Amino acid sequence: MLKFVKNHMESISGIEIYPIISLLIFFIFFVILFWWVVTAKKDYIKTVSNIPLDNQNQTEL
Repeated sequence: MLKFVKNHMESISGIEIYPIISLLIFFIFFVILFWWVVTAKKDYIKTVSNIPLDNQNQTEL
């Protein structure tokens, strides 16, 4: 099965760029995410982390 897929993929011209593009998208996404986490304000992080514990905004059914 893999041999069939490999032979089929080799017949497509220009397909070697797609793994490179997907790796770049993956890498850039996580670099941006890491940058956002490092530069986020501590007050914002504390506020967002307490949202699940905040019972004032929930109404009882």
